[in-house]
Amino acid sequence: MFATVSIAILVTMTLAIIRALRGPSLYDRVLAVNMFGTKTVLLVSVAAYLLGRPDFLDLALAYALINFIGVLAVLEFFQTRALRRRLDAEDGSESS
Repeated sequence: MFATVSIAILVTMTLAIIRALRGPSLYDRVLAVNMFGTKTVLLVSVAAYLLGRPDFLDLALAYALINFIGVLAVLEFFQTRALRRRLDAEDGSESS
């Protein structure tokens, strides 16, 4: 049963990678990367159970936190970049 769960998680991780590569928008790609990270946490948790290594759960939790903070950082970066471009475009149109 856990082998089936692991295969299902791997299939959804593959689909998330495909979505991250194909887009269509930036937010779809970020969401796909976030989903890939979540599925990685699930896969590590299943592996921890199968191998009888509860210490892997600590790694899964640490990875979940890193994934969450990383996604927030990427979204903040792109939001700031878009705002800066808008302001630059407005400054350029006013000086002409």
